[in-house]
Amino acid sequence: MRGATHAKWAVCAVAIALAATACGGGSDSGGGGADGIVSSSWGDPQNPLEPANTNEVQGGKVLDMLFRGLKKYDPKTGAAQDMLAEKIVTTDSTNFTITVKDGWTFSNGEKVTAKSFVDAWNYGALLKNNQKNAYFFGYIEGYAQVHPETGEPTAPALSGLKVVNDTTFTVKLNQKFSTFPDTLGYAAYSPLPTAFFNDHAAWLSKPIGNGPYTVDSYAKGSKLSMRKWDGYMGSDKAQNGGIDLNVYTDNNTAYTDLTAGNLDLVDDVPASQLKNVQADLGDRYINTPAGIIQTLAFPFYDKAWNTPNGAKVRTGLSMAINRQQITDTIFQKTRTPAKDWTSPVLGTDGGFDDTLCGSACEYNAAEAKKLITEGGGIPGGQVKISYNADTGSHKEWVDAVCNSINNVLGNDQACVGNPIGTFADFRNQIGQHKMPGPFRAGWQMDYPLIQNFLQPLYYTNASSNDGQWTNADFDKLVDQANAETDTAKAVETFKQAEEVVRDQMAAIPLWYQNGSAGYSERVSNVSLNPFSVPVYNEIKVN
Repeated sequence: MRGATHAKWAVCAVAIALAATACGGGSDSGGGGADGIVSSSWGDPQNPLEPANTNEVQGGKVLDMLFRGLKKYDPKTGAAQDMLAEKIVTTDSTNFTITVKDGWTFSNGEKVTAKSFVDAWNYGALLKNNQKNAYFFGYIEGYAQVHPETGEPTAPALSGLKVVNDTTFTVKLNQKFSTFPDTLGYAAYSPLPTAFFNDHAAWLSKPIGNGPYTVDSYAKGSKLSMRKWDGYMGSDKAQNGGIDLNVYTDNNTAYTDLTAGNLDLVDDVPASQLKNVQADLGDRYINTPAGIIQTLAFPFYDKAWNTPNGAKVRTGLSMAINRQQITDTIFQKTRTPAKDWTSPVLGTDGGFDDTLCGSACEYNAAEAKKLITEGGGIPGGQVKISYNADTGSHKEWVDAVCNSINNVLGNDQACVGNPIGTFADFRNQIGQHKMPGPFRAGWQMDYPLIQNFLQPLYYTNASSNDGQWTNADFDKLVDQANAETDTAKAVETFKQAEEVVRDQMAAIPLWYQNGSAGYSERVSNVSLNPFSVPVYNEIKVN
């Protein structure tokens, strides 16, 4: 999904230089108990908070509180469980009949029906609506007509979606996809009320959902306030009065506010504070495995990086990175050197394989230099690794990666960091295909399937294939895996596709990321789910 970002607005950035001040809003969070308000660090999302238009972490956090879909992922195991789905039935992995639970409403009182899902999915898929997650509807019959690769749509809605009655709709896919139901907990598949379509601008200013929280107010660049919805129908009701998401442009500032008692929750402890966090927070520090991998992606739209021998250069660069040293020294073992392109949280049955990358992910200075030379050398003579400079402690690890490469090549300018001011600017430049070389490409799983770590990132023209890599063999294997009804066989076929990614080094896997968070004495029952997102509804205010 999406690279993480945490930020804090300019007033606080200035204030912290003078003193540790209450920028986080913790002191204004009211009383405790079931009505207490939790203050948490956050970063402004790149796009408006439409379910089909949010494909990064910060917006995703809000959608996780605002909406509930057909499925929900267990906050401990990540397993897909029925939420609004009464049942999902198929006999051929192509045609699905979905029954929606009766009695659910949106927070404005409108009933959630089968049509709420069908209308939302059609909106998300239609080309003219320019939704970043449109690709997730690409499996549904008629997608090519509503979202053609070139030209204008020839149909207004997906032919594969049919409303049967208020509680039932059918889905016809354009290929077999046995695990399709397990993807339906992803936010892009959320239902939408008629207010979204009737007055879109008003909805965007104050989104209406069907989850345990409602949007109370949003001042971009400052704070988004979520409040508990007493009419929520689900079993996972909010155990607090609401969440104030405070915008930070520097997660070090957020951490300072936390330790000063001015903020309740920081869900991305900065690398520079990892040496101190145990002493500062004790058992209020969380470090737990998450479905996140950090990679270096390449601009394959740039011919200099897309040559017949380019795989040798990319593999050589991979072998020039001392992952173990970087994860030990900079990240204090909150990262684990990557051995494949997925995540350990999948488990070996789910497709994780710590042998798949093999020597290509092992530090080997001599072999790295040899491969880079045989591949024709570094394009332009210098690697520029682009990253957003506002959040995530990226400068430290990018500098360390470049130092490792420079040491291998005996040239202190062979690799340099290319900081881009904000996450939004960084993502915009990626979307406009302006990257001058490798760029950071962290991926947080949307749902716990090996398919999600591969297809959205590397399939031709996929939604998050930011480097525009394409390979017919990979695409064919992914299609075969999706059509396989035997889960074990599907996983093995996906791993064959992943071997193509390895052989071409479509992206360099760096490390798996743990979820890292800290919280104040004012709150309890704080945890991170397998996506590394706080389980906001379970947090209690003491």
